[in-house]
Amino acid sequence: MANHKSALKRIRSNDSKRIQNRYYHKTTRNAVRKLRAMTNQKEAQELLPRVCSMLDKLAKRNVIHKNKASNLKSSITVHVSALA
Repeated sequence: MANHKSALKRIRSNDSKRIQNRYYHKTTRNAVRKLRAMTNQKEAQELLPRVCSMLDKLAKRNVIHKNKASNLKSSITVHVSALA
């Protein structure tokens, strides 16, 4: 058990941040899956900027690595441009 008041507060804040990070990460993963499953190019092009923005925010918050975000954005952009 923590001995200091600040350590107890750190435990509480870490738990709340962990829950928020899990929510944002799962939401983004589902958005990427949804985008990869699309076959209509027009709809995929409308969704692409939102998904890229979500990935950038995760990388900025250090939920995922910036290179992983970059690789995901690259792969989904290739997928969207390949749709016909």
